[in-house]
Amino acid sequence: MKSLFHHELICWCSFIAILLQHVSSVNLPNNETVPAVFVFGDSLVDPGNNNYITTIIKCNFPPYGRDFQGGNPTGRFSNGVVPSDIIAEKFEVKKILPAYLDPNLQLQDLLTGVSFASGGAGYDPLTSKIMSVKSLSDQLEWFKEYKKKMEEAVGRKNMTLIISKSIYIVCIGSDDIANTYAQTPFRRVQYDIPSYTDFMASKASKFLQELYEEGGRRIGVFNIPVIGCVPSQRTLNGGLFRECSNTSNNAARLFNTKLYFKMKTLQRNYSDAKFVYLDCYNPFMEMIQNPSKYGFNETKKGCCGTGNIEVGILCNRFSMNTCSNPSDYVFWDSYHPTEKAYYALSTLVLDNKIKDFF
Repeated sequence: MKSLFHHELICWCSFIAILLQHVSSVNLPNNETVPAVFVFGDSLVDPGNNNYITTIIKCNFPPYGRDFQGGNPTGRFSNGVVPSDIIAEKFEVKKILPAYLDPNLQLQDLLTGVSFASGGAGYDPLTSKIMSVKSLSDQLEWFKEYKKKMEEAVGRKNMTLIISKSIYIVCIGSDDIANTYAQTPFRRVQYDIPSYTDFMASKASKFLQELYEEGGRRIGVFNIPVIGCVPSQRTLNGGLFRECSNTSNNAARLFNTKLYFKMKTLQRNYSDAKFVYLDCYNPFMEMIQNPSKYGFNETKKGCCGTGNIEVGILCNRFSMNTCSNPSDYVFWDSYHPTEKAYYALSTLVLDNKIKDFF
């Protein structure tokens, strides 16, 4: 029975490898192939891992997922797909990137990649502890577990090939600034913003080195977006007129500069890898400042409820006044963009960077 199972796994692997070789060579540079996409991060790229852990940071209930495959609330923090899905599609691997903890995962799902992201996580380990979610260290342990499963299934050689040729995306850090630093006293007594962003950048660099040591070679890292302009930050820190929080945005920009230089150093030290810095801060600011250019009308409120504060469990089927036209909105809830905004932003950030992964 066991040998038959292994035979099925190997057949699946061979089939998918052939299929991907045929498909991926269409638009990717130099006839390159991408067997799988792996994503690490927070709620922006969590497709539902938090459904299977004990935390209040969940969204596996309506109206989340209202526009996702028949209105299915999968645990994605949006009305539809999230960037992890869009990225897998852009690299021509698959249209939906599943959660690693999804008990319904099939072999082909594993072979072509998963998201290990956990909503509420941060570079700062304290961020994950406060939210009772899975830290980057936990996510890396899941990746090691994944590698063992793949080695058992398809052999060490095939597993190593999948790992070395795959795309790795890291998208995290917003919660460190918006929640841990801005909303709790724990880090403010230890750090000012320059030293806290130093701490974050050192954690980011350490994680990227660990990912390299585990075999990752094509690694893209999103910087922190304009976190001070999300509706909840406007409500909490934007004053009477709900302006963008300059404090949060300045902290994000400071961290982003440090992340950029950390990645430059990693690129020099590991010349056999590609470390691709993905700037979403400036494109997102452009979308917020010029919404009509991208087909949006509302930038200061989310679609869910009042749009000023609802997120996660506060955004639910009983939320009054949830909009009927999310495509007019940049934000779905008070913290996360709509599917349409994610598509627009992913195009602005990724399309001219795909070549840099190869």
